[in-house]
Amino acid sequence: MLPLAGNPLVAAIVAVAWTATAGVRVGGLRDAASSWHIPPSVPVLRGLRLLMDAGPKAPPSVKLAREALRANPRLGPVDALLLATDVVDAAAARGLPAGFLGATLLQESAFDPNAMSSAGAVGIAQFTLPTAAAEGIDPWDPHQAIAGSARLLGAYVHAYRNEEDDPYTLALAAYNAGPGAVAAYHGVPPYAETREYIDDVIDRWSRIVGR
Repeated sequence: MLPLAGNPLVAAIVAVAWTATAGVRVGGLRDAASSWHIPPSVPVLRGLRLLMDAGPKAPPSVKLAREALRANPRLGPVDALLLATDVVDAAAARGLPAGFLGATLLQESAFDPNAMSSAGAVGIAQFTLPTAAAEGIDPWDPHQAIAGSARLLGAYVHAYRNEEDDPYTLALAAYNAGPGAVAAYHGVPPYAETREYIDDVIDRWSRIVGR
């Protein structure tokens, strides 16, 4: 009997992969257990519909995972749920709405930890390497990047709480164009890209929370 070490995810993999004739697919189990990403060839929770069919009272992590799957068809349901759970935890740690943080990351990368932009931004949170270094994170590590994004957005929201404009809108402007641009224009800068970015994130946030 293979040791499960109390891990419910590994136990689920064993339960699905086991057949009366073939037994456990040890290679697939090993790869799944040793990596944050579940290889597509491993038949783990294939056809999982509870994420897509969850109703309006679903937990925030499920709602966010559902939007991630819609935004990124290459993302597996287990990956989506694991990343969404990280987002919910990171948002709570920084006093942010989970939908706000999740919508920002979806807009940045569609929850792709390997995303790269022509401007040199990388990872799920699309940090540039200098910004990642300043935040003390590895931008390619989705867990670190999510936590770093939550910390940065949380700091922006806190800094703009006493401004006339909505602090979340200003935080998004700072995340996209930089806090210097927000300061220079005393609000959202008149950049078409930044204004469109803010509108898109707010729209995603609304869909996540079901409004």
